[in-house]
Amino acid sequence: MRKFQKQQILDVFQSIHTLHGQIRDKLAAQGYETAQTVLAECQDAAIQVGEAIERIEGDGTDAVACLEHYCEQIYQVSIQLQEIPTQKAYKLLESGLIKAENAVRHMPERREAVFLPYKVSMWDSLESVWMAANDDPDCDAYVIPIPYYDKNKDGSFGTMHYEGDRYPDHVPVTNYEEYDFENRHPDMIFFHNPYDQFNNVTSVHPFFYSKNLRQFTDCLVYIPYYCTSGGMMEAQGYALAYYYADYIVVQAESFLRYFDSNLPREKFLPLGSPKFDKVVRLCNDPPEVPDAWKDKMYCADGTKRKVYFYNTSINGMLANTEQFLKKMAYVFQCFAEHPDACLLWRPHPLLESTFDSTRASYRPVYEKLKQYFFESHIGIYDDTPEIETTIALCDAYIGDSGSSVTSLFGVAGKPVFILNNRIDSKPEEGDWRGEIIKGFPPYSDHRWMVTQGNKLYHSTVNDFRYRYYCDLSDYAYGNLYDSVLQIGGKNYVCPKGAENILIVEDGKIQKTIELQKYTGCKQTFCGALAYGRYLFLIPDRYPAIVRYDTESGQTEYLTEHLDVYSCDGEQEHKVGGFCLFDGFLYLASPVDGRILVIQAETGMAQVREISLSHNCGCRVLACDKEDLWLLPYEGYTVSRWNPATDEVREYTVRIDGLECTHFGHGNQCNTFPFYYPAFYGDDVYLPPGWGNKYVRLNKVTGEAAEWKPPLVQTEKPCNGYYAVWAKARFYNKENEFGIADAYYLMSFLDKKLYYIDFAQDSCTEVEIEFDREELQRQEYGFTSISVSLQYGCKEGAFISLSDFLEGTAAGHKFDKTQAADAYRKIAANGDGTSGEKIYGFIKENCKTDQGSCL
Repeated sequence: MRKFQKQQILDVFQSIHTLHGQIRDKLAAQGYETAQTVLAECQDAAIQVGEAIERIEGDGTDAVACLEHYCEQIYQVSIQLQEIPTQKAYKLLESGLIKAENAVRHMPERREAVFLPYKVSMWDSLESVWMAANDDPDCDAYVIPIPYYDKNKDGSFGTMHYEGDRYPDHVPVTNYEEYDFENRHPDMIFFHNPYDQFNNVTSVHPFFYSKNLRQFTDCLVYIPYYCTSGGMMEAQGYALAYYYADYIVVQAESFLRYFDSNLPREKFLPLGSPKFDKVVRLCNDPPEVPDAWKDKMYCADGTKRKVYFYNTSINGMLANTEQFLKKMAYVFQCFAEHPDACLLWRPHPLLESTFDSTRASYRPVYEKLKQYFFESHIGIYDDTPEIETTIALCDAYIGDSGSSVTSLFGVAGKPVFILNNRIDSKPEEGDWRGEIIKGFPPYSDHRWMVTQGNKLYHSTVNDFRYRYYCDLSDYAYGNLYDSVLQIGGKNYVCPKGAENILIVEDGKIQKTIELQKYTGCKQTFCGALAYGRYLFLIPDRYPAIVRYDTESGQTEYLTEHLDVYSCDGEQEHKVGGFCLFDGFLYLASPVDGRILVIQAETGMAQVREISLSHNCGCRVLACDKEDLWLLPYEGYTVSRWNPATDEVREYTVRIDGLECTHFGHGNQCNTFPFYYPAFYGDDVYLPPGWGNKYVRLNKVTGEAAEWKPPLVQTEKPCNGYYAVWAKARFYNKENEFGIADAYYLMSFLDKKLYYIDFAQDSCTEVEIEFDREELQRQEYGFTSISVSLQYGCKEGAFISLSDFLEGTAAGHKFDKTQAADAYRKIAANGDGTSGEKIYGFIKENCKTDQGSCL
């Protein structure tokens, strides 16, 4: 008998108990006629319950026998109403009903579990839970694929899709139109679409929105359709279904911080991901290699080649299509040069249709590469339906980091090698400079440099000759720290992606100052400044300006008017320029003429409005000792503002041939034309951010002209090993040496530093020196990469793709035990038992009362 059916019967018994009380009261008042009527109601109810039990359980149950005896007792009471004592009649009726009630309570209980996938490709997120339910002899499990719709641009429903005919043969499918949710009232419903009507691309049928499902079950359980290597997108923490579901399954305890803090902790089940179960199961018992693959996987002598799973993602293609295709060509060429390795290429199933809809002009290039792959017999082209089977047959992963496939390989205990899509050539001798030399953050101490891998290097005599000092994090990547500032004789390492401040001394971290944690930060801070005993951290996505008192150890979080400086636009998050001037911290708006002004000593804040003729916003805020200069976020109008007099002067800096190119997409724009400037005499020297020219602006006459620095300029990064976010910027030497109007110029395109003598219009290259062998020794190799990728190795100048294929990469070799330990942090029950643990918990904790859970 179903649990909810039993409860319905017990509810009827409770109603009959109430009728017994009414009969007792009527007999005591000699209301025999009414008592007779109520007795008939009791008998009718008992007969209906008995018939229901026989329909469910068949003939011959103790419960029905007890009900028949109870009906006989009703008859005996009815024929002697006026003679039988009231209390005796009541006890007689109660004893008969209680026997029937106990018989029902002791009847074996069955459960009904319903699984509601919509895309067959996501079935693996539910499959192992279904397997556990299906194996339970006391449970009836139903797989009911549900229809979904494409959404039109106006939000209306477009084409309907139903994939119920695409499930594996061993999975029995029930049509959604044949299952009566209201009358069957399943004990538990498992689903994996949390967005309901708020998915902009697709929508399941509205009947299957979580709010509606809630009324048809005792326990509604959401299981994520995705798995992750450690992070989560912010939007995934606030889906509507979370508020209607009784339980939300998460991969591990560490993921709870990504969700809305208003959700009860009791809702969350950190029991792992069923997606991992299937991979673990198949890797422990690998399937047979398809016949079509065998000649690629095996050598002529029968030995098995090492198989590398190559993942080409949609996100990687859309981010920079031209570079994506160059990367593909480079990967194919590397494997062509290594015939002992087998490349298994599995493009995203929607990659080609995405080319057609968004990058049609590049489709011929893609097709040519695809043809080269086949004709050169480089490896296996995989378009099979189940990725888990493929993973079981592969030895390692190469591809993007932002893919759930990395977590599947990680949990399976196989190497994950993350490609750098910018790299499309083998490293040459000096290419490590492009990765190691990042430049110097504004207002930082140039004696320190945080390099690739969150490693700190130090130039003891401030001569730009750096030696290793210490590691700043267990994570090898992620740009966790940025600048180092010295206050009161202590060196404070300031965060970029981390949420703490480090104090370093004697080659190690002496103290960690923890900040308030903020869920969902992508890039926490974008800069730091020192004033007296105070350290200021300037936020990117962190929700406050942090003011740390280095003497008292007190941390303040300044949030007033922060939306002036940091805001979310239609397509991107923006922050403005900032600087310290005359005891005040100035933070300019990236979208208009407002400036947030904070008194450094007190933390008092006010907003000042500058009278500008435009709303270009400010990307860089710089000071020439008298005025503040606002370099535009958009456009070519440079503004000069005197905070004391509030005087404003605007300069239109639009010389012939000046244009900007978006560094991410490669398209023409008018964004970020200039970076940090230099001031000499009456002139302002504006280096290019995303612009293509240096400009000299006379602040007296307003005349602007191209300035050609006396150095050999390059027009683009040397190659893909050079990480570039802007073209050039100036650094003022006065802070270090007390020399007025003396500047360094950093060219990011080739990572070279120059001392500029404006008086002589000359420059001298300043060598930034590292010990190459020391850098190579400090390379991590396989390690904990970042919060969003627990363990793996990243392609770079010291670890090329060829090095990985040949087993000669620098740093730690792959360690399966370390990988397993790392992935335990983000995958509970990573041994393949997540599904049975989820089902077991729900089975034990689902209440018997209809419509709620413990």
